[in-house]
Amino acid sequence: MSAAATPATAATAAASVPRPGDDCRRPPRVPGAAHQEVTCLEELTTAGTVASGHTDPADWAGLTPKDLPTPRGVPGVQIDGYFPDTSTTNTNHGWRHDAQFVIRLPDRWNGGLVVSGTPGNREQYANDRAIGDWVLSRGYAFAATDKGNTGTSFQSDGRVPGDAVAEWNSRLTQLTRAARAVVAQHYHRPPARTLATGMSNGGYLVRWQLENHPELYDGGVDWEGTLWRGEGPHLLTFLPPALRHYPVYEAGGPGAGAARAAMHAAGYPAGSEFLWPYHHTYYWGLTQRVYREELDPGYAGADADYDYAARPAPVRAAVDRIALTGRIGKPLITVHGTLDVLLPAARSSDVYARMVREAGRGGLHRYFRIEGGTHTDALVDAFPGRLRPLVPCHRSAFTALERWVERGQRPPAGRTVPVPPGADAAALLSGCRL
Repeated sequence: MSAAATPATAATAAASVPRPGDDCRRPPRVPGAAHQEVTCLEELTTAGTVASGHTDPADWAGLTPKDLPTPRGVPGVQIDGYFPDTSTTNTNHGWRHDAQFVIRLPDRWNGGLVVSGTPGNREQYANDRAIGDWVLSRGYAFAATDKGNTGTSFQSDGRVPGDAVAEWNSRLTQLTRAARAVVAQHYHRPPARTLATGMSNGGYLVRWQLENHPELYDGGVDWEGTLWRGEGPHLLTFLPPALRHYPVYEAGGPGAGAARAAMHAAGYPAGSEFLWPYHHTYYWGLTQRVYREELDPGYAGADADYDYAARPAPVRAAVDRIALTGRIGKPLITVHGTLDVLLPAARSSDVYARMVREAGRGGLHRYFRIEGGTHTDALVDAFPGRLRPLVPCHRSAFTALERWVERGQRPPAGRTVPVPPGADAAALLSGCRL
């Protein structure tokens, strides 16, 4: 199916709203916000917001291919603000205040709302290039949250282990409720569809929301969501083997073959070896440390030696607080790259798909493994010809979700989506057929 397919809402429900000047004289109020600033913009996509200062490119650096087109021609209203919070890791706008959000309301609205939490520990504009630009160009209102804490010290937020991650879930629920109310104020009718989507930690949030608050959403697209479950697998079970075995593999010598086999056994797929040096340098150690400090701050050993199964019961309890169950209540489509070596599919989305089936919700889920995809699309540029971008596959999944929730047209059964024979970089960036 083509990523360029047009949903029923975009085709039939586009409606003019009052001109920007009127919108800014009578701005909508964000329920529960401690502070908000409303601006009428000639361009809500990053084609305009970079220059106007209404996004932060540092938030989305490294998440998309360099040649990803930027749509333009989307005037409307942007609301920036924050909800009450006590932590101060987010410095956007000079506010030094967490629980920041952005809500964008295009002049020509298709009747829908898309909400998202950020990947990693990034701030509220992190989805602007990969998700926001595209959904805005198709007429959706778009809202995103920083999840309530940001940066590599996010784990310092909260009183007990797991608090910081648990806040991510409550902040997306809070934003969704507020954004639905803002849309109703602004367009004088509630959204016909509310869709959740996000990548990595943002994908985890989509899963959690559809399990715990399905009444707020019509469906979601999960882009390589993080898996948390008390018994594992999760980051604290498959990152320590990478930290332990990769240096032996890298050093060569008689132990290299066994170390490589140990990496494969831990979930890192054969054929992904060319990605291991980069992830060892930039991702594995940092990621293991910050989540271990969030969920098991009492551990004093080396992260390469960490053994989750041997840790005391309170550590399992902290993970259980944020765990997923698979009991989704609305349609969900998952996409995951086969060469993801930060969240290997075999230890994350493969497992979550099984959890959904075992929970009796398999009819609400479609799972597509994308051959040649990895965790961050910017690596497509770093390794030309060896990786494919996931952003077109996310868009194809999103249009499939639209048809599912609007027309009852169920997507095909999940599968591994092969790289099209002879496809060059431009072809892979222009579309993805699920």
